[in-house]
Amino acid sequence: MSIYKYAPTVHVIRKLKQSPCTSWLQYHMSSSSVPLEAMGLHSIKRVSLLLLGLSCCCHSEVPINGSTPNIIIMLMDDMGWGDLGVFGQPSKETPNLDRMAAEGMVFPNFYTANPLCSPSRASLLTGRLPVRNGFYTTNAHARNAYTPQEIVGGISDDEILLPQMLKKMGYVNKIIGKWHLGHRPNHLPLEHGFDKWFGAPNCHFGPYNNSLRPNIPVYNNSQMVGRYYEEFGINVKTGESNLTQIYLEESLQFLHTQASTQQPFFLYWAVDATHAPVYASKRFLGKSQRGRYGDAVMELDYSVGMILKELKRLGIAKETFVFFTSDNGAAVSYQLGNVMDLFTTSLALAGLPVPGDRVIDGLDLTPVLLNSSIIDRPIFYYRGNEMMAVRVGQYKAHYWTWSNSWEEFNKGINFCPGQDVPGVTTHAQKEHTMQPLIFHLGRDPGERYPINVMSREYQVVLQQILAVVDQHKRGLVPGVPQLNMCDLAVMNWAPAGCEKMGKCLKAPKSQPWKCEWPH
Repeated sequence: MSIYKYAPTVHVIRKLKQSPCTSWLQYHMSSSSVPLEAMGLHSIKRVSLLLLGLSCCCHSEVPINGSTPNIIIMLMDDMGWGDLGVFGQPSKETPNLDRMAAEGMVFPNFYTANPLCSPSRASLLTGRLPVRNGFYTTNAHARNAYTPQEIVGGISDDEILLPQMLKKMGYVNKIIGKWHLGHRPNHLPLEHGFDKWFGAPNCHFGPYNNSLRPNIPVYNNSQMVGRYYEEFGINVKTGESNLTQIYLEESLQFLHTQASTQQPFFLYWAVDATHAPVYASKRFLGKSQRGRYGDAVMELDYSVGMILKELKRLGIAKETFVFFTSDNGAAVSYQLGNVMDLFTTSLALAGLPVPGDRVIDGLDLTPVLLNSSIIDRPIFYYRGNEMMAVRVGQYKAHYWTWSNSWEEFNKGINFCPGQDVPGVTTHAQKEHTMQPLIFHLGRDPGERYPINVMSREYQVVLQQILAVVDQHKRGLVPGVPQLNMCDLAVMNWAPAGCEKMGKCLKAPKSQPWKCEWPH
């Protein structure tokens, strides 16, 4: 496959982090991104892509010849599609991201692979559903799980990650920010295809007293260089932290280095300022009309602008694709997409085939981005190892419904405030496998009015959906679940490099147990 030079591909992909609100809301409200300009055969002089919530924007100009393109994936944390001005946020505090959207093509039907950080990130980097790549639990029925400090498992050595594939084409791969695919040595990014890393293995929860639970370490490549709330300060009371600026500087330095070596690169910029506890640097604190969260969004928007500006300054913008997405006036494509498509699309950009020894759920969307084609494909919605729903065309069928338990709901945890739908946003798991609830998302995007089971429309659509689900399940081989076991002894007590800093902590005795996942 020939590869051409791509101009400043600004791929803003934004995938709203799904809240665990039944298979229904939890996936309908989130979106993933799809690579924009390109994938493989042609090159576009300029491409801007924006996938926010349920949208993506893309703009292309004159094709030009070129070399293997650089790839940047910017993954935000818990950012919602309504946080940007282009999607109606009235404060208009995201000019850089809004500019991308204004120049792009809107994709209103993109989804994330899971409502939680870890499974969603695992799917992005493997191109596979969490039930295939092991980022799920079987400890209880239809429960989402992730990787807290006490998790024993992590990304399996059997999985092939995007940076491992890109190495075949000579890419230099760096991750900046949150990894969240396991914090034990064999699960860290440098063991799975990344050449460089600056960031942390877990969320920035804390502070902890380092007795019952250690603060999260920050790594520079394979060595710990400090911990959150210690060497890397986060003021929980004021929200002040320089972490986003540190991550920005790391990215700019990496771009400068790679531009001078003229090697293709993959930068995975996974910053987490919008994940609670939310933080921003002093320069941005108090600047937003939307409080501290708005401050964090403004700083991230600024950082995106600086990275794009640096690409132009270094003269590599025309050889770089930039994707922007979140783990939770243009032409329009109604192509169904999923965050897993980033894996397959990025490989196509690099001129690489997908691994042939496993099922890859992500699609190469080059025909959509370059030729405005529509690819017929279903979207499957899983919670743990249970298929909760499936989307086929404009129809979505729910095989199980459940928001959260009565116990959690009675504690004040409501995933669907003001959006309850009788029989759908239930607090007990309800099975509909014998007679799925089917919605037409064109007529009923809020999924509030199931199609009458006695209608001819229901009967015709049901047969189509049953065939799709049957084919999917016959070919489904679940991966070994990685998120079943917990143990306090495996937390970040003594990461590599702690000896040099005098920061090693004593771990408790190993007493593993089955993790409890309430949602």
